[in-house]
Amino acid sequence: MKNLVLIIFLSVFVVVSTYAQNSNPQTVKTKIKAEKHVSSSVLLWMRTDKSRKETMDHWKGSHAQIIAANPGLWQYRQLHFSDTNLGLWPAIRGVETSIPQNRKIDGVADVTLKSFFSALKGKEQHDLAFADEINFLKRSILYIAFPKNAKWYNVSEPTSKIEARSMVFFRKKEGVSEKDFKDFINNELTPTLANSGMLKELRNKVYNPWKQKQWLTPNVLHDNDIADQFQASLILGFTSKIEMQKFFTSDELKKLSERITIFCSAVHAYDIFETITFVENGKKVK
Repeated sequence: MKNLVLIIFLSVFVVVSTYAQNSNPQTVKTKIKAEKHVSSSVLLWMRTDKSRKETMDHWKGSHAQIIAANPGLWQYRQLHFSDTNLGLWPAIRGVETSIPQNRKIDGVADVTLKSFFSALKGKEQHDLAFADEINFLKRSILYIAFPKNAKWYNVSEPTSKIEARSMVFFRKKEGVSEKDFKDFINNELTPTLANSGMLKELRNKVYNPWKQKQWLTPNVLHDNDIADQFQASLILGFTSKIEMQKFFTSDELKKLSERITIFCSAVHAYDIFETITFVENGKKVK
């Protein structure tokens, strides 16, 4: 009997070890449906010569109204990160999970377009928004994701209560191909999280290669050294802070972290203090 138990244990250990060490991305099937979108993330750093409250209030005040008037938007949300963010993702050997405080992001403009052609609309709003950035921002960086790489997973009912969120950024490990990284995020990591049953919101984005010229607003920094760049992100929603904490300390996440070491050099998980929606389903929220 003892020999049988030992054999079973060793068999399971070998399977788990083989999965963890397999350097190829795996395809995980899921029955959770997903919507594809043209999406972008504008990473924002607030001015430091003004109070954080003043700059954040300006962003969600007059600046938000400029953006929300753009007719090409399907959804426009502001993700206000908590002032203190050291990194929610548990430590992974060989992967940077602690957020460098000299590059700590203050918030993200989470923008979804109606279509590819929507980018050509709202020139007046773009001009006004670009000119207004200097009033509250030190730096802004734009990342873009096309529909096949930007999905909203229907992991819960639209009316589900979400009182805690995290945005997680991923940096590709040197030597890993763009295809393998993309396949890992799209076909392994995200479907696994969709199947976990722990999330009330799940959105993934694998970004196009970053180009500075896509977002050259005047008088604001756009420096983004290759060592600082991200290639993907996730937005995770939970019913409460307690559920979010359970997720980040779960055994499921530990197993995923073993796979992350193969494809990623950094995983920065931010605690989102506040999510504000200004445009929903193509209509301005009053």
